[in-house]
Amino acid sequence: MHAQSKPEIKLAIIGVGLIGGSLGLCLKQKMGNHIYITGQCRTQASMDKALERGAVDYASSDIESVVRDADIVFLSTPVLQMMPMVEKLLPYLRPGTILTDAGSTKHYLWEHLQKILPDDIYYIAGHPMTGREKSGVQAAKADLFKGKAYVIVEDTGAPLSAHEKLMSVLKFTEATFVTLDIQKHDRCASIISHVPHVTAAALVTLLNRSAGDMESCLKLAGGGFKDTTRIASSNSDMWADICMTNPDAICQHLRDMQDILGEVIDMISRRDRKAIYEYFAAAKERRDSILHETELHHIDMN
Repeated sequence: MHAQSKPEIKLAIIGVGLIGGSLGLCLKQKMGNHIYITGQCRTQASMDKALERGAVDYASSDIESVVRDADIVFLSTPVLQMMPMVEKLLPYLRPGTILTDAGSTKHYLWEHLQKILPDDIYYIAGHPMTGREKSGVQAAKADLFKGKAYVIVEDTGAPLSAHEKLMSVLKFTEATFVTLDIQKHDRCASIISHVPHVTAAALVTLLNRSAGDMESCLKLAGGGFKDTTRIASSNSDMWADICMTNPDAICQHLRDMQDILGEVIDMISRRDRKAIYEYFAAAKERRDSILHETELHHIDMN
């Protein structure tokens, strides 16, 4: 009987929730025994679920046992928890280890990381632009990344060999990889992801403050309201951290949104049907063209 060959890659996932768990499920399905995945979880219940679902080969709350001998460490916690976690795990990393993340904001982490990161530990910032309104490893899906944008930031000083090694693993997600610099990422993520989440929560808050109309409103809450506010059911810890770590872009874009809503309020109060029609028509035309461009881009990438 032949001895089982050693895995080619050892991956440590810090935070085996929706994103970390989905990455683990995907890579175990695609790479099998060529990859060995360890996972850091806070509770025994999370460890048991991660192992039961097959997202990891080994799970523990002990950081040393999870990251020891790892080739790649994937940070998948709320953003404000990442730096304290890096400080804990850094002493156990071997030279050449690649550190990457799934954080929705990039500048905050990089600003703090570069102060403590040794020259022989390579950080490559990442952001898979995907998710679900459900959280935890129980919500993880092996195909969560497929066809979705996955930002890789290339201006953190990691050598080409580290990028190639990381991409040799991430390619199995079948995501559409996009390269951006850190500042542009945070501005674009604010418009595409962060402000929509704040807005969805605002719509739910508006309903919640409808006082005597609440019961009647709930009877009318159909597909439009549910679709528009779906993302308001996302993880509160994660979104609080995003707002704390990308405040300038989010606040500026919310002010821009205020200006737009102010213009619409003015149009409606003036009963200016032509202006209101043009507002909706321009938005429809632009959204339709965006969807068309996105579909064409996806076809080109495949």
